[in-house]
Amino acid sequence: MDGVELQILWSNLIGIVSEQARALQRIAFSPIVREAGDLANGLFDEQARMVAQAVTGTPGHINSLAAAARNLLDSYDVDTLKPGDVLITNDPWMSAGHFFDITVLSPIFRGKRIIGYAGSTIHHADIGGYGIGSGARDIHEEGLWIPTMKLYDAGKPNETLFQIIRRNVRTPDALMGDLGAQVSSGIIASDRLNALCDRYGLDDIAALSDEIIARSETATREAIRKLPGGTYHGESQFDVPGGQVITLKTAVTIDADKGEIEVDFEGSSGPSNMGINVVPAYTHAYATFAVRSSLNPDLPNNAGSLAPIRLKLPDQCVVNAKYPSPVNARHVVGMYVPFPILKALAQVIPDRVVAEGSGAVWTIQIQGKDRDGKPFTSSMFNYSGGMGARAAKPGISAVCYPTGVSAVPVEVLEAAYPIAFTCKELEHGTGGTGKQPGGDGQRIGYRMRTGQPWLLNTIPSRLKAGPEGLLGGGDGAAGVFRINGEDVTDTRKREMQPDDEVFMITPGGGGYGAA
Repeated sequence: MDGVELQILWSNLIGIVSEQARALQRIAFSPIVREAGDLANGLFDEQARMVAQAVTGTPGHINSLAAAARNLLDSYDVDTLKPGDVLITNDPWMSAGHFFDITVLSPIFRGKRIIGYAGSTIHHADIGGYGIGSGARDIHEEGLWIPTMKLYDAGKPNETLFQIIRRNVRTPDALMGDLGAQVSSGIIASDRLNALCDRYGLDDIAALSDEIIARSETATREAIRKLPGGTYHGESQFDVPGGQVITLKTAVTIDADKGEIEVDFEGSSGPSNMGINVVPAYTHAYATFAVRSSLNPDLPNNAGSLAPIRLKLPDQCVVNAKYPSPVNARHVVGMYVPFPILKALAQVIPDRVVAEGSGAVWTIQIQGKDRDGKPFTSSMFNYSGGMGARAAKPGISAVCYPTGVSAVPVEVLEAAYPIAFTCKELEHGTGGTGKQPGGDGQRIGYRMRTGQPWLLNTIPSRLKAGPEGLLGGGDGAAGVFRINGEDVTDTRKREMQPDDEVFMITPGGGGYGAA
């Protein structure tokens, strides 16, 4: 396949997944999908290898989705699939790491043959159980567990499954609306892929996917071969809800001959009794993101470019969650996975990595009834601290790095839920010092307009100041979480009174280089 033909077909594939993602966002009910873009869309070949992804969403979703497609099909008899079938699961170990993230996979038929699959993973507002917080004692307290099943069978809804889902969540209309958006995006991908085959006279995309994946893998291996071989170490320490301090250690081994990188987490903290444990697929998602974004970010993110990056996880480790560990707030630890890897890579490519930032988004979920008695459960909505500084530029303030979600505008939240924000502003000077300063955190305050008690799940990712930034740069400032002016460190779900005000300052990022 010559380069011109390949580029034309590749542009068509990117157009398909981009339209798939845009349709999902337009149709979705929940602000976290519609406004924040907490989603992933991917197109897979008939072997369930991810060929292309939409340029949106989060590494934790898209790289987990890359593994989820294969996991779903390994647990299902592919030969029994029919046009109109749609598979579903939210099994944390098969997909994106907690019950809120539901993966939907639709086979794409051309005539009687499957030529590919359209997949999506999105964060749903409610899945029953405890909610997004970290207070559950095991995974069965955290919500509804959906094994691999058919959501649709030959185009007909699985009414039994629909009824089970509806009875187990607090806001079924929102969840069903978002599921419908996922299914619709898969239909669009199927139509567009068949149109591509018609347009270019293709029976399937097997040769095209082989070429794209092979070239992506070759280019990634060539980029790794340019690095000096050896093993490089990095470490990050951070506090999590409840005050526990988590240590993530990485040994990043570069095999310049094979063009491979192995990331070993030996020495990291063991499992937690809180819901912050991370399943291997989510760990892999953020580890590969750290390597790929530093090494060759312009290459397509697909099965080929991910293949040369391997993980080694200790058996008893917070980033290798085992059943029945609670995992609902797995992002609190999972979004720190890139930082010890970046610290290791800083010894090899210091001009391509960023200093340690504030890490995971500060997550809030509210539940209750409005003044008319109508129940509501918000999606988790996110406010972030500062990003770590770059080698030649300051860190970005109040940005959700390393995830790709946006902060939902306060106007949207106030329109969707009975919440009123009292302030939202940058906290200037909270970024760390150095040749390049870290990004600033932000100050957010809010209270509810319910007129009656309500429930609060809030998960600050870090309350204490972070460790030094890379290459001698300074710390970012600490975060603060307050209720009615009193500092709070216990962030388990709590009942709030109508006039209570929640207030928080998210931490700044670390600086880069000696001051």
